[in-house]
Amino acid sequence: MDVERFTADVTALSDKMTTGESADIIKRMDFVRFRLIELYKRNIVKINHSAMELVCARHLIRYGYAVDVERQLNDILICDLYATKGEGAAIVEIETGFIPPEHALDPLSYYSARVASKIARYSKFANQFVLATPPVSVLPIPRIFGRPPRDRAREDIIMVKELCDKFYRNPPVSYGEILNSHLHMVYIINVDQGKVTEMDVDSYFDALGDMISSTALG
Repeated sequence: MDVERFTADVTALSDKMTTGESADIIKRMDFVRFRLIELYKRNIVKINHSAMELVCARHLIRYGYAVDVERQLNDILICDLYATKGEGAAIVEIETGFIPPEHALDPLSYYSARVASKIARYSKFANQFVLATPPVSVLPIPRIFGRPPRDRAREDIIMVKELCDKFYRNPPVSYGEILNSHLHMVYIINVDQGKVTEMDVDSYFDALGDMISSTALG
């Protein structure tokens, strides 16, 4: 663990993104930066993930949100970013495409299940739920999450649940969670430039075309 290097890296990135910003934005970014440093000292976060959290935080802060990172939602769930503004709350979960070695032979099924389970489990804790990813990764989002609950066919929900059940059974993802969950936006995180590009779910599907069709259920 190199606390000095981590501190220097997140400070350099934060300073780059807040040049010329108001004192309020700098203050809110400092909160996130210091929180990440404390989490690093406890061996909870790594620099690559923290850099993406910092870029997402700056994007939300510029929209007037107060942002926390690694926020506990319940006994088992911790979200990457939890942002509040007035009575509203937004959750951002960052997915990098990492596949653990034990799923080397079923990476697509595993990653699709992980994305689906996050949408189903996390979105109920906020008014808005966002998946974020770097440009080098493709999110295999099941297409039912691009439709409102009333338009989700039972067979598609069952298909997603069966996929999730292969990998997540403690606790399992419920039918109701899949039916009622929501995905509002996809963030493309460019750490090099310290910027986020927002895409609605339909635009994300359209942009990836056949590529995502081959990876997403429903």
